[in-house]
Amino acid sequence: MTFRQDIHSSGIPVLCFPCEARRRGVCGALDPDNLVGLAKTCSRRRIESGMELTGEAQNVDSYSNVLSGVVKLSKSLSDGRQQIVGLQFAPDFLGRPFKVESSINAEAATAVTLCSFPRAAVERMMKASREFEHRLLKQTLNELDEAREWMVTLGRKT
Repeated sequence: MTFRQDIHSSGIPVLCFPCEARRRGVCGALDPDNLVGLAKTCSRRRIESGMELTGEAQNVDSYSNVLSGVVKLSKSLSDGRQQIVGLQFAPDFLGRPFKVESSINAEAATAVTLCSFPRAAVERMMKASREFEHRLLKQTLNELDEAREWMVTLGRKT
């Protein structure tokens, strides 16, 4: 498939051109040069429903954009049960920068497609692009707002 090169698509990697994360996710904050640099480090993968993406207390070596599907975030309780603490959809960013160990479990709730980047590449890009860092912070704050809304909803049921 060929894409017309014009003022809106010039310099954008072919892999990134149709991607929702480029339009509405964190990658949308990157100029074409930075996008090319990050794209060189990425890998796309498809994960089947029920498969673990990250385990609690597991070392984090990469972050991902959710391209399709639903990711369930949960915490393990001392009695062995799991508490769902969030859901992530396209084009959400999956991972917690600057943290070496995961504090949650991430599991594919449905079949999921991810675009994954090495941890070092994302943290380098955050230093190189203020807009990228800002977009990531904005998404994180939106997730915090959603968590607060969930707490209100759950509080009404008790």
